[in-house]
Amino acid sequence: MSLASFLARRSLHYGWLVAGLTFLALLVAAGIRSAPGVLIVPLEQDFGWSRATISLAISINLVLYGLIGPFAAAVMERIGIRRTMVFALAFIAIGVGLTTFMSTSWQLVLLWGIIVGSGSGVIALVLGAVVVNRWFVEQQGLVLGILTASTATGQLVFLPMLASVVERFGWRTATLALAGVALAVTPAIALFMRDRPAEVGLRPFGDYSETVELIPPKANSITSTLNKLWQGFKSRDFWLLFSSFFICGASTNGLIGTHLIPACIDHGIPEVKAAGLLAIMGIFDFIGTTISGWLSDRWNNRYLLCWYYGLRGLSLIFLPFSFHFSFYGLSIFAVFYGLDWIATIPPTVRLVANVFGKENVGVMFGWIVAGHQLALVST
Repeated sequence: MSLASFLARRSLHYGWLVAGLTFLALLVAAGIRSAPGVLIVPLEQDFGWSRATISLAISINLVLYGLIGPFAAAVMERIGIRRTMVFALAFIAIGVGLTTFMSTSWQLVLLWGIIVGSGSGVIALVLGAVVVNRWFVEQQGLVLGILTASTATGQLVFLPMLASVVERFGWRTATLALAGVALAVTPAIALFMRDRPAEVGLRPFGDYSETVELIPPKANSITSTLNKLWQGFKSRDFWLLFSSFFICGASTNGLIGTHLIPACIDHGIPEVKAAGLLAIMGIFDFIGTTISGWLSDRWNNRYLLCWYYGLRGLSLIFLPFSFHFSFYGLSIFAVFYGLDWIATIPPTVRLVANVFGKENVGVMFGWIVAGHQLALVST
């Protein structure tokens, strides 16, 4: 009996297993990508590098994380989701593991900036969008909300654990542990991940039609990706979504994800305690983004985005004053900001699908995510 049949006899669609594996991969990749927020101070102390030097590697990582996305979506169409994920996770593990042997700043730029940045750009938000649009017709918003939450929750929950390991055993032990985690999830992806429902004799969850699933022809990855970008350039909706995601990136990972821990240390708050604030954000992000996905199935997604960005602006106005109340004021900020951390993604993906079509979601959303990541460099 196949695994798909075994799950079907228990009223479970194979798509939920695919979503679970995707969630796990996104969680791990996001946690690894966010590690520089904890490693900045230890690297400064160990090597004597300036924060600007370390930030250069982080900036390259963030830019590649965004720019790789649309091309990764095209590669998934060409060689499949499973192979793409396995290669990317192995790439990340190699890059992270080799950082324990580095001795000069250019090696940090190569390993953490280029290699880890490229690998994590594949296991990112675009992957969740592609998986959801292939495997689900019903509950798309809810599933996308959960997968989206994993990308922020992973990085925010990993940070306090990573900070604790760094404090007790050093940054090299912490990076080896991260590489081990990436390698540990790879076999499950290789064994159980599937590219499309048709591979296990199913239709997408909630699709009760009897039409034959049409698989688009395999096009040149680079050419098709750039053609879709040109299509986006001519669309007003693309620029509206791109610019709003630019603001989203600047105000989340760029400002808070990268600089909150160093800012807390500058205000006398210990690193592990500061990382705990990001863990609080991660918990409430999971709640907020999951609810956002549920709402995106039911409410006008344009109005949802207006509310999300407005509430985020209010929380950032409160941030400078929260330091005067020490850890308690920052805790209030963490809860409020966490609920809105990346709740913008489910409605944005739904709008992309509505404007450019379901078959183009991966690449077009990838280019919009590129705007999100380019904003991080500006911060």
